[in-house]
Amino acid sequence: MTRRAALLALCLVLAAPAGAGEMAFAKSELWIESGGARHLFRVELAETPAQHARGLMFRADLAPDEGMLFDYGAPRHVSMWMKNTLVPLDMLFIAADGEIVRIARWTTPLSLEPVPSLAPVAGVLELRGGTADRLGLRAGDRAVHPIFARGGEP
Repeated sequence: MTRRAALLALCLVLAAPAGAGEMAFAKSELWIESGGARHLFRVELAETPAQHARGLMFRADLAPDEGMLFDYGAPRHVSMWMKNTLVPLDMLFIAADGEIVRIARWTTPLSLEPVPSLAPVAGVLELRGGTADRLGLRAGDRAVHPIFARGGEP
C-alpha cells in the first residue's frame, strides 16, 4: 500500500501543470500559546483567492516548524480539502481573536473530502501532520499573529 501511494504521489507531481511550484507567498512568523508554552512557526501567507486555492498543493515535505496561514479577513465558515496535497496536515481553525476553535488532525493526503471549520474563522493554519499531537495543541489555545485582533509581533 505504501508503495502504491508513493507511485500515485510521483504521478501527480509529474502530471502537475507547468509552474505548479512557482506561486509566491509572503512569509511571516506565528506563535501558538499552549499550556504555558509558546511555539514559533515560520509560515507562508495565503491571502488571495488564488493562493487559497493553491495552498500546500504539490509539496513533497513540510518542516516541523513551518506551515501555511490562510487569511480570510472577516470571520466566516470555511471548508478545506487535500486535493493535490501530498503530505498529511493538521489544520487549525482560528477565530478572529486568535483562539483555536477546531483542530483537524492528520488529514488524508490527496483527499477531496471537505474539512469544515464548524464555526466562523478568520484563518486556518496548516502544519505538518502530527504537530498538534507532538506539541499538545488543543482547541482553546491561542495563535498570535497580526491577522488576529489579539495579534501583533510577540
